[in-house]
Amino acid sequence: MIHDGHIHTPFCPHGTKDSLHKYCEAAIKHKLTGITFTEHAPLPYSFVDPTPEQDSGMRWDDLEIYLKEVNKLKKEYKGDLEILVGLEVDYIEGFEKETTIFLDEFGPELDDSILSVHFLKINSEYVCIDYSPDVFEQASDLLGSIDSVYKLYYQTVLKSVQKDLGRNKPHRIGHITLARKFHKKFPASNPFTGELSTLLVEVKKKGYELDYNGAGTVKPLCKEPYPFNDVIQDAINLNIPLVYGSDAHQAASLLCGYSELSPQATFVKPAKLRN
Repeated sequence: MIHDGHIHTPFCPHGTKDSLHKYCEAAIKHKLTGITFTEHAPLPYSFVDPTPEQDSGMRWDDLEIYLKEVNKLKKEYKGDLEILVGLEVDYIEGFEKETTIFLDEFGPELDDSILSVHFLKINSEYVCIDYSPDVFEQASDLLGSIDSVYKLYYQTVLKSVQKDLGRNKPHRIGHITLARKFHKKFPASNPFTGELSTLLVEVKKKGYELDYNGAGTVKPLCKEPYPFNDVIQDAINLNIPLVYGSDAHQAASLLCGYSELSPQATFVKPAKLRN
C-alpha cells in the first residue's frame, strides 16, 4: 500500500508534458493507494533563477490553474485513487520573508507540501546545486573545495528546518542529501556524519517528515536514494516518519527507485492523510 508523495506535472517547465490524467492512470496501474502532486512552487518575485532557462519553478500565472486542475482530479478519481494537491517549495536563504508571505496566501489551499533546498547562496549569488556536474564544479571552485559544497548544502537544509516560515510551512523535508547527486564524480572526503546527525535530530524535534526519494537511484553519477541507507537507518532509529517519493517528472517514473530503498523502512502516508 504505497503513497507516492513527490510527483511533478506538466506545469513543471523542466519536465515532460505528460498530462495529469496520465500520471493518475499510471498510479492506478501500479496499484498506488494515493499520490501527491508537488509541483515546484513559483520562485519569489525578487529572486533571479540562476539556471540558464530560468525554469526551476512553475510560472506564477500557472499556479491557480494548477491548483484548480488537481482539485478537479480529486473528484474525478474519488474511490480509485487518493489525490492530494501540494507544492515543492524552495527554501532560499535570504528569501524567508517572501516565502512566508507566499505560504500564508497559498498554504491553506494545499493538502500536502515539501520544503526543499536546490539553491545555495555563495558570495551573495545563488547556485542551483543539482543543475549539472559543471555547475557543481563551479560551486566547488567558488567555495574552495568539494567538501565545502556538501557542508554548505547540509547547513542550508538545517536552516530550512529551523526557520519560522509561518503556520503553513511544509512539514516534509525534501531530498536532504541532494548534494550527493554527482558524488561519483565529485566525492567528498568527509562523510559529514555529524552534520547529518544534527539535521535528523532537528527534524525529529520539529515533528517533521522526511522525503525518502528514489530519484537518485537512476542518476548516473549518484546511484543511491536521497537520503542514502546509513542516513535512513539513523532516521528509522529516531522514528522519523518517512514518505516515499519518486520525484517523477514524467508518468513513467512513478515508483522510481522504490525497489532499491531500505527494506527496514516503513512508509507512512503524508500527515494530511494520517490526521
